[in-house]
Amino acid sequence: MSVIAAGCMVGPTYVQPSVEEPSHFKSQAVSEAGPPVPAEWWRLYGDDDLDQLIATAHASNQTLRQAVARVDEARALARVAGSFLYPTISLDPNFTHLRTSANRASTITGQRVGKGVNVNDWLIPFDLTYEIDVWGRVRRSFESARAQAAASADDMAVVALTVATDVATFYYALRSLDAQDQILTDTVASYREQVRILSVQLKTGLVSPIVLNQAQAQLQATLAQQRDVQRARADMEHALAILCGRPAPSFAVVSNPLHEASPPAVPPGLPAQLLVRRPDVAEAGENVVAANAQIGVATAEFYPRFSLTGAAGFESADVSSLFRWQSRVATIGPSISIPIFEGGRLWANLDATEARYRQAVAAYVNQVLIAYADVEDALTDLHALSDEVGFLREAVGASRNYVRLAMAQFKFGLVDYLIVIDAERTFLANQLSLAQAINLQMGASIRLIKALGGGWNSAQVHGG
Repeated sequence: MSVIAAGCMVGPTYVQPSVEEPSHFKSQAVSEAGPPVPAEWWRLYGDDDLDQLIATAHASNQTLRQAVARVDEARALARVAGSFLYPTISLDPNFTHLRTSANRASTITGQRVGKGVNVNDWLIPFDLTYEIDVWGRVRRSFESARAQAAASADDMAVVALTVATDVATFYYALRSLDAQDQILTDTVASYREQVRILSVQLKTGLVSPIVLNQAQAQLQATLAQQRDVQRARADMEHALAILCGRPAPSFAVVSNPLHEASPPAVPPGLPAQLLVRRPDVAEAGENVVAANAQIGVATAEFYPRFSLTGAAGFESADVSSLFRWQSRVATIGPSISIPIFEGGRLWANLDATEARYRQAVAAYVNQVLIAYADVEDALTDLHALSDEVGFLREAVGASRNYVRLAMAQFKFGLVDYLIVIDAERTFLANQLSLAQAINLQMGASIRLIKALGGGWNSAQVHGG
């Protein structure tokens, strides 16, 4: 029987779902196999503040702690499922005192016995129950539970990667807002000086009130714009506090304007490499393994279930002789349960299990397609934004000259003050657009790292 139990296991053998594997990424000029992203990928950016924030998030983020707890739960449940591979042995000692009636009928004569009897019974049995897993029902359940535990570990890696990339994205957005605030602060100071000069010139009759009103309107509008940037920075800092597991009132990030940035070069490698580098793809794959094993569990329900129960121990009427060899007792009873009629329940359960398997396969294939698209999106964005940053840098230089020439010509009365306002607005808009584009460029770089799996390593995660 043990040989049969070890070798027979009903249900389909797991086969990894087939997916299309493109030969290269179309958004990358040259595609070749590349090394995985470093596990601590954020160090590629060479920013100590970012390193510290991510370390804080890894230690204190509450969403990540929930994911870690889910992994512990899933692994514990896998151990529970594995425990059914072994017999269950329990010690169930009990004592019974029986007083028989003096008015009972004798089992021999049928007459009233006329005397009651006191009977003590001391029993200390070791009870054993064991399901002989002939068809693999228990082993398939264990296989499914282990796959679910592996999927939970992969999900934790997804959460950890999301937290780290979100921290990095929010951090650079914060620095971009610092840069915009600094630009607006410098602009406001310049506009205040212009209003002061024009006020003096108005008193001396050199300019009309319209010119002063135009300058004042421009100053107030810029102040409102600056206040909006400061509000956005405060909200971003609060969101970053949550990611780092810190209360927003006591959390602060020192202002550090981001005026220049060079995203690290990260080779995307080949599309096929994504299948072993992304934790979300691995998680979807483990869900397929679990669903496949559940088909084996549902199939095994159609077959007879073999069980073995037994007990061995000591029984005596007197506790002083309880542990003598003559007091030993033992019983063993194999049993078999054969399903005859279930009203279609077993077939319906199998149909439902197979449907869940098909759902898991579709989810896996879809996750692979999402992975391909994520890399393509990040590559497209990174290339386009790198060009955009270059164009905006030239635009800032040209608009700076525009302001200088407009101011010079206004002083000599060659142009209207509206030209100066237009030049200053153009210069400010280009400066702010450049700061925003640099932030988007850094964000695209971080999304590319996330799309490539962020240094996830299956062996390290599942080895825990």
